[in-house]
Amino acid sequence: MAKKVTYKGTIGILTGGGDVPGLNPAIRGVTIRAIREGYRVIGFRRGWAGLIDIVRDKKYDNSNNFRELSEDIVNKAGRTGGTFLHTSRTRPSHVKKSQIPDFLKDKYSEEINDLTPEVLKNLEWIGVDYLIPIGGDDTLSYGVHLYSKGVKIIAIPKTMDNDVPGTDYCIGFSTCVTRTIQHANSLRTSAGSHERFLVMEVFGRYAGFTAMLPTMAGAANRCVIPEHEFEIEHLAELMSYDRNLNPSNYSMLLVSEGAMFSGGEMIFQDATTDAYGHKKLGGIGDLISEELKRLSPKFNKGKVVNIINQKLGYLVRGGDPDAIDSIVPMAYGNLALDLILEKIHGRLVVLKNGRYDNVPVDIVISKKKVVNVNRHYNTERLRPFYKSFEMQPLFIMTSEH
Repeated sequence: MAKKVTYKGTIGILTGGGDVPGLNPAIRGVTIRAIREGYRVIGFRRGWAGLIDIVRDKKYDNSNNFRELSEDIVNKAGRTGGTFLHTSRTRPSHVKKSQIPDFLKDKYSEEINDLTPEVLKNLEWIGVDYLIPIGGDDTLSYGVHLYSKGVKIIAIPKTMDNDVPGTDYCIGFSTCVTRTIQHANSLRTSAGSHERFLVMEVFGRYAGFTAMLPTMAGAANRCVIPEHEFEIEHLAELMSYDRNLNPSNYSMLLVSEGAMFSGGEMIFQDATTDAYGHKKLGGIGDLISEELKRLSPKFNKGKVVNIINQKLGYLVRGGDPDAIDSIVPMAYGNLALDLILEKIHGRLVVLKNGRYDNVPVDIVISKKKVVNVNRHYNTERLRPFYKSFEMQPLFIMTSEH
């Protein structure tokens, strides 16, 4: 007869929001240490969605909603990008009537429903002692909500935009910057061959870090970011100036998806919103391209400059993690376990000033983290400042100090 295994406790883990490289290394970092410390680890699938779809019946097959994790499972996944637990943008406190699981439709019939009571019952039914959500400020804001309801939360920051408050670094950012530089350098051969403007749109709803840092590293001549509205004619003049200086007769621009024309608004793909109230951004790169082409004769002796317009999109969030997004998630996972072993919860694990630390989890709903324009962005030249790097963090402009 097999000996019954006795655990110190059960740890739940989930990934929510957009996928990024580094999620699987984070899951691995949590799981391996937890198992060796005597804990059982449960991976919830599809973010918060897996926690509202659970049927509390031991005879029911809930394998599509959660699974027990082992060292073998996470070791195989830990070298890869994305999240093997899958993800969603589900917000259990705001579930549309059409998205209520069938078995709960008799109980919840409003147009928008709060399924938090079901989440709490499901966590108790499974026996979760600590819950580790990995996500951006949307995913983690619901984690804060659960913490206020008594769930022992330890959060790990993830977003390629690097805009979770309280930390200098979010999982996914370094690989995003690496991919952006790689793709920009690939595209510049076409821009040079045809003597064009190259316009590349990247993710970044409210924060311009993903456009700023590659530009600082030389991937583009200029960048426009959500934190500063830009004058299109001034941008056309600068792009033309850069093109004329370049022996190969081209210039390059990085555009944050949340960037705005002076006096304008964010550009959305359509009017639909996700569970957190966000419309899907996209299209500012197209509009800028059209306007640059229209204005180019004014700064090019009456001749039109044609455009190469490329939305980098998911190309910069796919694939394997780079070195930083392999190491930092591993450390974040171990930091989370350190806190659990000390019976501490309600914390966000962070990197601050080059050191690992933790801060109160409710910092994620206390403010927005954006580029400090006065300190890091030259609004006249529409590019980063290249000065005062002494004692700055690794990624220069990512600290909130």
